[in-house]
Amino acid sequence: MDGEIPVLEIEGCDGYEMGLVIGRKFSHLIKSRVAKDQVLLNHLLPFSQSPQGHALIQSLSTNNRGMFPRYWDELLGMAHGSGVSFLSILMLNFRKEIIPFLPKEVKEEADDCSDVLLVDTSLAIAAHNEDANFSLIGHTYLVKVKMLSGLSFTAYTYAGELPSCAFGFNNHGLAFTLNSVPPTEAEITPGGIARNFISRDLLEASDLNEALHRITMRDVSVGHCYNLVDVMSRRILNIETASRKRVSVREIGGTPSFHANMYLHLQVEQVHDDNSLHRQKRAGEIPKQSKEEILSVLGDSSDDKYPIYMEGPLLHTLCTVLIDLDKKTMSIYQGNPKDKKVSYCFSLS
Repeated sequence: MDGEIPVLEIEGCDGYEMGLVIGRKFSHLIKSRVAKDQVLLNHLLPFSQSPQGHALIQSLSTNNRGMFPRYWDELLGMAHGSGVSFLSILMLNFRKEIIPFLPKEVKEEADDCSDVLLVDTSLAIAAHNEDANFSLIGHTYLVKVKMLSGLSFTAYTYAGELPSCAFGFNNHGLAFTLNSVPPTEAEITPGGIARNFISRDLLEASDLNEALHRITMRDVSVGHCYNLVDVMSRRILNIETASRKRVSVREIGGTPSFHANMYLHLQVEQVHDDNSLHRQKRAGEIPKQSKEEILSVLGDSSDDKYPIYMEGPLLHTLCTVLIDLDKKTMSIYQGNPKDKKVSYCFSLS
């Protein structure tokens, strides 16, 4: 098991001040991540100095700062608090929007995740493996924020990034998990709204309908998959998005749904991903009708090359989160979830 996920509680600040507090608290983690990120150091930062890179970053900056000025200020505060250059912080948060435009020989390390979703008469569960490159082990934290407006949220956060490109919830009983999807370059809009800004915005949604609106009203650059959970209405939506405001929404019911990292219902040209296909196939072979069975699916490693639960050498399951809509709780497991060792349990009510 990895070390315990550090937690920061913040109250009574917003925007720049909030970012400043996060940056100061986790300066060592942000600096460590930046120092070890070979894609950032060898490709993203040099690309930012090229004419093409400069133009793309200018467009991304103008559009995202204009749409989300408070979240932009959070990044400024994080850079100043951590002592890391704002350009490096920006590249971390625009990573998925820039990678497709790097030279073709540059390969981004995959960041795969798996979800099991179920809403029937006796059980309502959203469970998620947070998978990432091994270099990100020890470079995450939880932020618990109570804003001046009275809104509060808790978010699992990667060092140097906005809360949260992974999972989180707020005091309205609205939670989410996320899955990356692989649209081809032709499906990407240069300079559109970035995924990290959309997921940060979800933390401030008051209910399922508002969250859906915050996802669908933006002209995103790169598509994404959102699993929206509303414990108050006992509903889960699986939403797949793509550029040019293309969206497909599926309500989860009594048939268990497994989602890896490929589009399942939005018709988008996408990159073939053997890892996702293997996980999808394996999940289809395992029962998923109880909480124990769902945790067992996410802990499955029977496929030696492409397991659902990942332990390296390249990809690693950082943690597993289980949202129980009836108990109104979010539990975080470190280590294989089949072992049922809960590190944190948060109330969503």
